[in-house]
Amino acid sequence: MENISLIIILLFVIAFLWLLSKRFSFPFPIVLVLFGTLISLIPGLPTLTLSPDIIFLLFLPPLLYGAAWNTSWHDFRAAIRPISLAAIGLVLFTTVAVAVVAHYLIPSFGWPVAFLLGAIISPPDVISATAVTKGLGLHPGLLTILEGESLINDASALIAYRYALAAIMTTGFVWWEAGLNFLYVAAVGIAVGLAVAFIMRIIHERFSCDPVVDVTLTFLTPYSSYLIAEHFQASGVLAVVTTGLYLSFRSAKLFSHQGRIMTEAIWEVAMFILNGLIFILIGLQLRNVSQGLGQYSKGSLILYGLTISVLVILIRFVWILPSLIWPDRVGRSIYGDRGYERKNLMVFGWSGMRGIVSMAAAMALPLSFAGSHIFPHRNLLIFLTFCVILTTLVLLGLTLPWLIKVMKLEPYSVVAQEYEVRTKIVSEAIGKIEEQYSLLPDELLNNIKSKYEVKYNRLQKTALPSNYFGQGKTLTSQVFNQYTQVQLELLEVERNSVQQMHLKGSASESILKKIERELDVEETRLRMEMYES
Repeated sequence: MENISLIIILLFVIAFLWLLSKRFSFPFPIVLVLFGTLISLIPGLPTLTLSPDIIFLLFLPPLLYGAAWNTSWHDFRAAIRPISLAAIGLVLFTTVAVAVVAHYLIPSFGWPVAFLLGAIISPPDVISATAVTKGLGLHPGLLTILEGESLINDASALIAYRYALAAIMTTGFVWWEAGLNFLYVAAVGIAVGLAVAFIMRIIHERFSCDPVVDVTLTFLTPYSSYLIAEHFQASGVLAVVTTGLYLSFRSAKLFSHQGRIMTEAIWEVAMFILNGLIFILIGLQLRNVSQGLGQYSKGSLILYGLTISVLVILIRFVWILPSLIWPDRVGRSIYGDRGYERKNLMVFGWSGMRGIVSMAAAMALPLSFAGSHIFPHRNLLIFLTFCVILTTLVLLGLTLPWLIKVMKLEPYSVVAQEYEVRTKIVSEAIGKIEEQYSLLPDELLNNIKSKYEVKYNRLQKTALPSNYFGQGKTLTSQVFNQYTQVQLELLEVERNSVQQMHLKGSASESILKKIERELDVEETRLRMEMYES
């Protein structure tokens, strides 16, 4: 009970830190890793030990599923070549390079343990990458590569992690058998993911019609996909990612509008709690980990941590070096006509932040094997993983905005495209009214049509300027935002009126709650319509 109370208190602190990070526009993943470090330095806090087998099962399925759910399948498929090269080629390249350096740098670091370290720290983190790059105006093609890479590389890295772990815990490990088994693990993992996704699609379409049930099923789905794949000794990670991509692509037909609103809100809260929880667990275990490093001097630990961290950063730039030197040859063959420019490649190289997946993999290392053998260098592996996460998040994450400013990378705006999409949707709605509803009574027809004509006229009056990011010029999109802001203020007047009737008890509570929900949905719609600079 004492540990549970402490975790709840620390989650309260993380919620407060989230508010501060939003207020001062500070990347929240950096706040989390710094907070985890601070927890480990507070004297008197208990050391929390969690079974390594629980770590992967508790954290990985929902985190990977949430990342896959927010990935556009069309964008992912369009950028499949650079994503595959980064998610598989770069991960394996990083794993091997880290293994070679760690083997010769750290005494008694055998090859299996060195490869295990490389597999743990090789995949960049999608949550860290999107949080740090949010609001920097990066090209959508580059963001797709970063997000897609972070999604798929978890699978390739964790498969390598599995075989490195097997090499330590078993005897007679044969590499060619591991290669064949790799194909089996990947193929069956994808097949299980598709099968689970197809079954869940049928359940959502034919049997589930309640938002609460839909949300519950979305939480059960990644765990089901992961556990079934693991039962067949396949990749649970690939199964979860496949299921998420498949169902996300069809989510518009699977959920009602109530289900979508509820699912998005609840999943956002769940992801926030899981991210905060794992760094709390890290902080509570770091002191115990540091106590298990007694055979190493502080100087040696600093040397190991900095060397591996710098190596991980440099490897990413070495990987993109051919595209930087020969952009017309190598760059176009990999990235196509979009996103191969040197500036975008430099941002790609600078975006190799590590995060929660690497930490979960390190914490999931077994305490012992073969009954009584202590797992070799477990504490050092966790320590080095945390060093890499801390270094890449703080160093790369805090300097990325500076890099973009120095390179004078012009921000990319999706506002013009949004304007065109909204205009097309409204125009088609007006055309539908004129085509199929012309026989309605004039008063009803005018009321329906006027709603969309008002929308259309607003869009026409706020056509976006070609120099959206012009030097110090007033944006005409501010006119649209001002119009929307007035509606938001009027909604607040309505909400206050509802609140007053609620306090006085002058109206039915069920009616007031229904009106309140309508106002919430309307406010959500208006805020989504506002343009962001």
